[in-house]
Amino acid sequence: MHYRPVDSSTSPRFSGPRTFMRLPHVQTTEDVDVAVIGIPTDDAVSFKSGARFGPEAIRSASVLLRPYNPLLEVDVVERLSIVDYGDAPTVPGYHERTLEQIDDFLRPVHEAGVIPLCLGGDHSMVLAELRAAASVHGPLALVHLDAHADIWDAYYGARYFHGTVFKRAVEEELVDPTASVQAGMRGTLYGASDVEAPRDLGYDAIYWDELETLTPQQYGDRVRSRVAARPAFLSFDIDFVDPAFAPATGTPEVGGPTSSQALAYLRALTGIDFRAFDCVEVAPVYDQPANITAWVAASACFEMLSLAALRRSPV
Repeated sequence: MHYRPVDSSTSPRFSGPRTFMRLPHVQTTEDVDVAVIGIPTDDAVSFKSGARFGPEAIRSASVLLRPYNPLLEVDVVERLSIVDYGDAPTVPGYHERTLEQIDDFLRPVHEAGVIPLCLGGDHSMVLAELRAAASVHGPLALVHLDAHADIWDAYYGARYFHGTVFKRAVEEELVDPTASVQAGMRGTLYGASDVEAPRDLGYDAIYWDELETLTPQQYGDRVRSRVAARPAFLSFDIDFVDPAFAPATGTPEVGGPTSSQALAYLRALTGIDFRAFDCVEVAPVYDQPANITAWVAASACFEMLSLAALRRSPV
């Protein structure tokens, strides 16, 4: 079976269930290439909460998406069999138990050879995502677009926080930092040593002041050179985008890319063997009334689907 969305050209966009792109809500991995999965958690944020409602907002915004990407010249529906797999179970207030449940939920998806596209949720969830992915694929190359490197050792004395995940991922050998690229970081830090902290762990760190001098093609070439043929994980934090274009997030940082630039950097990541994607930190309570952050996030997810589709032969 080839799973595809309800045709929005013949059916009203405001009707039907709120699944991503109006995909069938089917919790199966048989005949599935990509499973869209919500992860409604925000127990590990350091500033503004609300990202547990991000999956719902992204799904709602995605009803406007159409299947053909004219810039990458690919129809995601023709190339991919996609389902909305529903939400991973979480336990509000019990963060480490939530990570365990997300891991358990995602492992069978990877074991079936299906690519999860996870909708967040705060960035702490990526540790569980990486545990599940690495259990099947081994250590992954991380491609990370974010205003923050998320490599602190602890926040408020806690080691499992949305700002510590990519240090924990190195310590747990879930990612290979020598094959990984973090890009877009900006804003104030606690001290001068913080600038080199991602590089000290082995990551290629491209701060925004450097990234904005690179064309998307140059950025994509740099990532491809570093990742090579390794299995990879793409994590997109919505705060990568300047808050003028994506205000609804827990830790906004001014002075970043426009939504157009952000999508172009995503679009440049063709040819990489991505085994999983996510889009995190959408907190829709701060997005009213226009929902612009959710629109950006849904579009970013569509670019990720397009990257996966380009690696699939036509059905």
